[in-house]
Amino acid sequence: MLLLLFVQFQSTAQSLHIKKTQEAIRIDGILDEIVWQNAEVAGDFIQYFPYDTSAAVDQTEVRLTYDDQFIYIGAKMYRSGSQEYVTPSLRRDFRGPSYDVIAVLLDTYKDRTNAFTFGVNPFGVQREGLIAGGGNRTGGGGGSRQSSSSVSFDWDNKWYSAAKIYDGYWIAEMAIPFKTIRYKEGLDSWYLNFYRTDSKNGERSTWSPIPRNFSIATLAFSKELLWDQPLESPGKNISIIPYTSFQTLRDYEEKMPADSKFTLGGDVKVAVTPSLNLDMTINPDFSQVEVDEQVTNLDRFEIFYPEKRQFFLENADLFADFGSSRARPFFSRRIGILQDTSTGLNIQNPLYFGTRLSGKIDNNWRIGLMSIQAAKDKTVSLPSINYTVASIQRKIWERSNIGMIFVNKQAFQDSIGGDFTTNPLAYNRVFGMDFNYASVDNQWTGKMYYHQSFDNYKTDSTFSAGAEFNYNTYHWEARTRLQSIGANYNPEVGYVRRTDIMRSATTVYYNFYPKKGPIQSHAPGFDYDMIGNKKYGFLDWDINFLYRVNFQNTSRLNMRLRKEYTYLFEPFDPSGTDGPELPFDTEYTMNLVMINYQSDQRKNLFFDLSTRSGEYYNGYLINLSGETSYRFQPVGVLSLNFTYNGVRLPSPYNSADLFLIGPKIDLTFTKNLFWTTFIQYNNQINNVNVNSRFQWRYKPVSDLYLVYTDNYLAGIDGRIIDFTQPKYRAFVIKLTYWLNI
Repeated sequence: MLLLLFVQFQSTAQSLHIKKTQEAIRIDGILDEIVWQNAEVAGDFIQYFPYDTSAAVDQTEVRLTYDDQFIYIGAKMYRSGSQEYVTPSLRRDFRGPSYDVIAVLLDTYKDRTNAFTFGVNPFGVQREGLIAGGGNRTGGGGGSRQSSSSVSFDWDNKWYSAAKIYDGYWIAEMAIPFKTIRYKEGLDSWYLNFYRTDSKNGERSTWSPIPRNFSIATLAFSKELLWDQPLESPGKNISIIPYTSFQTLRDYEEKMPADSKFTLGGDVKVAVTPSLNLDMTINPDFSQVEVDEQVTNLDRFEIFYPEKRQFFLENADLFADFGSSRARPFFSRRIGILQDTSTGLNIQNPLYFGTRLSGKIDNNWRIGLMSIQAAKDKTVSLPSINYTVASIQRKIWERSNIGMIFVNKQAFQDSIGGDFTTNPLAYNRVFGMDFNYASVDNQWTGKMYYHQSFDNYKTDSTFSAGAEFNYNTYHWEARTRLQSIGANYNPEVGYVRRTDIMRSATTVYYNFYPKKGPIQSHAPGFDYDMIGNKKYGFLDWDINFLYRVNFQNTSRLNMRLRKEYTYLFEPFDPSGTDGPELPFDTEYTMNLVMINYQSDQRKNLFFDLSTRSGEYYNGYLINLSGETSYRFQPVGVLSLNFTYNGVRLPSPYNSADLFLIGPKIDLTFTKNLFWTTFIQYNNQINNVNVNSRFQWRYKPVSDLYLVYTDNYLAGIDGRIIDFTQPKYRAFVIKLTYWLNI
């Protein structure tokens, strides 16, 4: 025990020195260069899962060096016993707590708030991402998952790696160009950490120890990387990313002839400084982005889909993280994406051009400036609109900051056929200020904010204000949210779930960590959420008794018993079938059960199942949803997404059986050749969508895409699918090329 504590203390106390090399390094997964033998070793990894007080069962050694162009990482991962490794496929940007990987987190700003992450698995598959918000926005519960909002693997960039499997270990080599990452010129140290997932032992371990009640991506506990000399500018750093595409589409419902067009455009990335980047785009095309998977919507409110388009991703938190998850002053998917109400799918609104400046001015100041001009769209009567966003963030204390944002939406035409001039009456603006707090030890995090919208229609009650406080210790986990949104708050370029409300919500868990047995941690909890306003009193509330269990084999179980209340201040059809509506000024109290189970993803056959069943307004609901997958390692995954909602309501209201079924096949023939096809049958909107995407990465971050999308009527005249009645069809060929100059 004393030896273990000494090892852990040594691992916690040390930093890592990095020295420049004059030796040419070949990225081949061999580590036979002399510089690797002389480099300082980051070792003595400590378990993060299932325990956080033990040395890793299978250890890891990481070495670093650099030259004028690259920072090099060489890692050796020991493996006793089985030499079988787990990967979901050969597709880039895999994620999950069960897949083998070695990852590095580079906090180049030294703010313990933002970082870059690069990872490689034993099959040589890469993943890279951006970390924001300290990397721990959903910490707790044994660190069983990372927040998609704090760790994004949608960001893409150019770097190089190789991996090889040996008897008793595997090796990964990475070469990350200084031009790929952002950093402050003249710094002589960064913060960094390494973490590894070992599928055989179901183990995750880190170089700098992280308590398991936090996310494994948290930046609060990173160590220093000490350079042998201050870093210089990497020199001219310009990336040109042109594209060409051909697409043909046809709208059968509107009986329109086929429309074909050939387009050219592209992006330019210019490093104004090593930490400040200018992005420019001309006639951007996002057709290579996968189609959003449909969901059955029985809610009264809009569904939130995440952003995946590359132009918006780098430093996205400077624009997208203001406010709360239910009230954002800026939501980038409002730009360039419109919804086809007949299919429920999103379609592209062309953009003429856009420019975006974002990053660090110095170690305390960050800025973000963005302006995009969208084309007019006759199908939804949308004139040409300019979207401009400006944000600034000032670091205070060790890990906190104050930020301000201004969003301006301005019509540049009086109407669809009008002149291309500014209409002074057609605008929508939002101004806001946020304070984000994180303690040095990460136990306390939270934020406070106030935002106000401005337009030409209503001037009173146009605010959104809120506060959030999070407390996280080894056993206790608590989160409190307070929110007030005015009746006329209208962020047209943002996202707001509902207005004219006051909200109070709290969640508390107490975590237990058994020392042996199949359970890694389990936690009872309590949760409430109350929403109301001055006019109606309570609009909604729910009280929940919670229990969650994290298993040693990485599977998870979450349960809650809920009592909820809803007051309808507008008529609403809970069947989701456009049937008779429950009258306004009626109220309902319901009891239901919610259960989610995620199985061990290390198995070839794994699944994620959920139910939300019980009383439902004046009837009841039986719900079952989830995804079942079978992995043909390493070629790909065959999966089936499904949702069933059995709504039973008394006469004269509609009962309904709503199905959403989505088989999907994801094949990765090589690390550069991918084919994904999925079908979505949704009887709520009588639609079947087929989307097939072929991708060939012929050079790093340079791709050829072939994308086919088709929609058919479903559930008409007793037929599940009517292949004789297509609704919308499109085919796209797109070629992109990434050129560094």
